[in-house]
Amino acid sequence: MAAAPVWSVDPRTGKQREQVAVEATAQEVDTAVRAAHDARGALTDRGVRAAFLRTAADELEAARDRLVEAADAETALGPARLTGELARTCYQLRAFARIVDEGAFLDVVIDHPDDTATPPVPDLRRYKIPLGVVAVYSASNFPFAFSVAGGDTASALAAGCPVVVKAHPDHPALSELVAAVLRRAAARHDIPGGVLGLVHGFEAGIALIEHPLVAAAGFTGSVRGGRALFDAAAARPVPIPFHGELGSLNPVVVTEAAAAERGEAIGAGLAGSMTLGVGQFCVKPGLVLAPAGPSGDALLKSLTEAVSDTEAGVLLDHRMRDNFVAGVAERTGLPDVESPVTPGAGGEHTVSAGFLTVPASRLAEEGAHDLLLEECFGPVTVVARYEDDDEVRGVLSRLPGNLTATVQLSAAEAAGEGRGAELVRDLTPLAGRVLVNGWPTGVAVAPAQHHGGPYPATTSTSTSVGGTAIERWLRPVVYQGTPEALLPAELRDDNPLGLPRRFNGGLER
Repeated sequence: MAAAPVWSVDPRTGKQREQVAVEATAQEVDTAVRAAHDARGALTDRGVRAAFLRTAADELEAARDRLVEAADAETALGPARLTGELARTCYQLRAFARIVDEGAFLDVVIDHPDDTATPPVPDLRRYKIPLGVVAVYSASNFPFAFSVAGGDTASALAAGCPVVVKAHPDHPALSELVAAVLRRAAARHDIPGGVLGLVHGFEAGIALIEHPLVAAAGFTGSVRGGRALFDAAAARPVPIPFHGELGSLNPVVVTEAAAAERGEAIGAGLAGSMTLGVGQFCVKPGLVLAPAGPSGDALLKSLTEAVSDTEAGVLLDHRMRDNFVAGVAERTGLPDVESPVTPGAGGEHTVSAGFLTVPASRLAEEGAHDLLLEECFGPVTVVARYEDDDEVRGVLSRLPGNLTATVQLSAAEAAGEGRGAELVRDLTPLAGRVLVNGWPTGVAVAPAQHHGGPYPATTSTSTSVGGTAIERWLRPVVYQGTPEALLPAELRDDNPLGLPRRFNGGLER
């Protein structure tokens, strides 16, 4: 059977633009993985790895205009948003280059023999080594930052792991262009092009996760797709780590004092966050607990005005548009659910933003309204009106894991009065990032960042954004009683590479 063609599609019209590739066969996946596996040695030198990452960033910037044009044609996200996302992607590559140069991620620990310890300690030397070939599954909503050159790829290469990317079907032409840029950067440092493989097609994605030379995988996408790949990774004869970002409701709790103090500003801020990027951010606030009564009414009035002024937008593809329209219709059909601004189809190819309201008591107990506790991808949020703190606790107790959780407090509550600290404690078990008086959209690329959370937000405790994302692609190994001449340079007493390390129980300075 001939391989199916891969087309670039314009989401603004739903029409095919051009054929850019064909779906990879199992043999082609095998070839890509083996080429990546053979390229491992070229990433051994940390200096070469860091230089490669910086060159990749330079090359992406040099090709910016062409890349942004291709990305906009396939995603309709707009040149301004895409230019910013490409800049973030380049920054991320350079940030990992700095991490590679520093070397702290290797976690070097050396303990000399100690016969006085109980039990006696032999000579032990520990550091981290790359896992091997990493499979990366691109996301639809971030065609640069979570795709071919995104965080999973950048952190894996920084760790010394070659990568094979399964391209997202929503931006195949862009994926080919970015892969070519990365291979061009690799060539400048005598790194084989196989260090970055690219395959297209659903079946190719399955073959990739099952390939015996793939050592780990990173995924950003739906709960259904991610869970299927997670299960496949676990079912292999040799299971592998699967770091998946699957879905998140990103709850927000607005206290009555906060609503009374600045309800209008909170309503406007919520509107901006939930409609940003046509509601296609993984950290979109999808459930808001707001007080019943006048203070909550003022918040809703502001939210209504701001959302009503939001223009209809184009989602990433027509399948997502259909799912959004159907999902909204199913939710609005539930008892006691109202839609002050009705979300749904805005035209043949667009959707309109809106929000739903429901008494919080409906969500505090199991039933048909559980649907409102599931993510709906697109520009919609659910505002649950609560009568008292018990209803807030009841709803929070029923929520799954999330990437983020937010609390909007009054000035006095933020200063330590009232329930502020208690609410922060209540939200902490639910999410990987807890915000106070902010909005979750916008994930800074910083050393302290954590982009992950309890399942189904992610399938592991790791982050996909920030410096510690590199830890996903490493494993520790200890050498015991090994003569100095046989040790890797990273573990020798004289520290020829100048690495930060722990030495005989203390930090070496």
